[in-house]
Amino acid sequence: MENATPRKGNKSEIRAAISAERRELADLLDTLRADQWEGQSLCAGWRVREVAAHMSMGFRLRLPAMLGELAKARGNLHRMTDRVARKDAAAHSTAALAAFLRDNADHPWAPPVGGLAAALGHDVVHGLDITVALGLDRRVPEDRLRILLDAIRPSSLKFFGADLDGVRLYAEDLDWSYGSGSPLYGSAQDLLLLAYGRRVPGSRLRGEPSSRFTLPAG
Repeated sequence: MENATPRKGNKSEIRAAISAERRELADLLDTLRADQWEGQSLCAGWRVREVAAHMSMGFRLRLPAMLGELAKARGNLHRMTDRVARKDAAAHSTAALAAFLRDNADHPWAPPVGGLAAALGHDVVHGLDITVALGLDRRVPEDRLRILLDAIRPSSLKFFGADLDGVRLYAEDLDWSYGSGSPLYGSAQDLLLLAYGRRVPGSRLRGEPSSRFTLPAG
């Protein structure tokens, strides 16, 4: 399974994309109503508030604190990030959660695996976890999407628990496709969400396999 139009962004391009994404998302968070902050995101069990708190965890927790939280979670990374997100979401105001992103727009943090592209993916996908769930029409710029779409590999799908077996993704707004099998059509950013293990509202996809990747009604 290969991308139709592979390319890789250089480091300066990706750093600029990360900084811009964080600033734009901070501005968007500042516009949310109180009820939207309490709304369910695409991340199972997390409200928008928890997603926003999680997005800045890497900036705020130094390595010793991170290791301490990991020890409390008995070495389970997912349990640790869930616990910290819930704790921080309760401890900080919505204005502070937005400011953490804006103030750290140029922070060099990146996940342990994947480098700068993974850092961009972290920001873009969690931003979509918020905007898609809330029904907000934010379009991620094409250059950022291409960096992430062209980084999709079987190993990344496995890491995020995305099962695309027997499906070929076709972006309707970009010249991009991935996989083999029954065609599944959607916007590039919605297909990116599928590659990160998310499900999306049913009206956003077209094709016979779409029911595999859509949220339950209601």
